[in-house]
Amino acid sequence: MSYVERERRGEGWLLFSAVVLITGGVMRVIDALWAFDKDDEVGERLQVLLWEDNLAAYGWLWLIVGVLLIVAGFGVMTGSQVARWFGIVMASLAAISAMLWIYAFPIWSLLGVLIAVMVIYALTTYGGRDTVSGSA
Repeated sequence: MSYVERERRGEGWLLFSAVVLITGGVMRVIDALWAFDKDDEVGERLQVLLWEDNLAAYGWLWLIVGVLLIVAGFGVMTGSQVARWFGIVMASLAAISAMLWIYAFPIWSLLGVLIAVMVIYALTTYGGRDTVSGSA
């Protein structure tokens, strides 16, 4: 007797979202450590939207967002609806925080926003209640 294994609709997109959230969170934590280290070395050449030359403020923002992104990514892996909505909120915050550096790094900022939008798409489209593709 063989059982037919049914794959959850959009499972690949959900895994993509979880991996991107975790990876983005780790990268934000690394960015925070960099910001804390280089805070005293920033000159007048830095042009950003908020906190002109205060990298420590960005460091704290990135550290908080990074940790929350990691938590959201692991939550999305569990399939929880609360984690799904938390992932949507955190991907939105990641997109907004990426836009803060649009003047200094325009391509990377827009790429960060694009990836966050892909995560939001995946979580809103495929992260709902369990639906199995095909009929029984």
